[in-house]
Amino acid sequence: MALWYFEYANFNKTGMRPVGITTWVVTIGAVRKTVSRLLILSVSMGYGVVKPTLGGLTSKVLLLGITYFLASELLDITEYVGTINDISGRARLFLVLPDASLDAFLILWIFTSLSQTLEQLQAKRSSVKLDIYRKFSNALALTVIASVVWIGYEVYFKATDPFNERWQSAWIITAFWDVLAFAMLFVICYLWAPSQSSQRYAYSDETRDDFDEEEAQSLARGTPEGDLGLVKQEKKENNGGSTGVFNSEDDSEEGKRE
Repeated sequence: MALWYFEYANFNKTGMRPVGITTWVVTIGAVRKTVSRLLILSVSMGYGVVKPTLGGLTSKVLLLGITYFLASELLDITEYVGTINDISGRARLFLVLPDASLDAFLILWIFTSLSQTLEQLQAKRSSVKLDIYRKFSNALALTVIASVVWIGYEVYFKATDPFNERWQSAWIITAFWDVLAFAMLFVICYLWAPSQSSQRYAYSDETRDDFDEEEAQSLARGTPEGDLGLVKQEKKENNGGSTGVFNSEDDSEEGKRE
């Protein structure tokens, strides 16, 4: 925002857009949009809460992030850097299509991953994490609904103002997306606030579930493995019982000898 201020202040004073500052502005904006989308995607996949890594999806997520950054960077550079007048409709449509397509693909992937994470938590009966992810899914759904409504308003605003006569209030169009991104980041920070035991709690259910699965497999094979502590305790009790039997037998033998 500070860079945007200096960019517009220089533009207002000289009538020319400074190439250096404007390039920095659009680059940082593209990085911010890319990181925010990948952050939401990673959280929806359960990274850091349900599983420690993304596994084989890490390279795909990074590739999608790089592609989205390049598309957003190209669109913003063409629209802002050294440009005083608005670009033509056809050129803008040609540049907006890749960015909008990647946005739609990201939204679809986010909701698909979130649905799979909810099913996984429900199967594991992790009630606390399931409640957090349900709240996150509700907030994400509200964000998508607000985005669709605002896109409709943006289309109406531009259709009813072809000569840009309401330029003094046009800043609301772009400001809404910044407010929406900040609100989504605030929701994530609130739901997954760090604590002293957050890292230990993150995979506690996962470790317990793996142990339950191994125990179930051992019971299916008919091998009484179960809890190692109980097994050791049973062995001690059996050893103690057998020792008592041997002691009684030894006492009877000594009695016969006497």
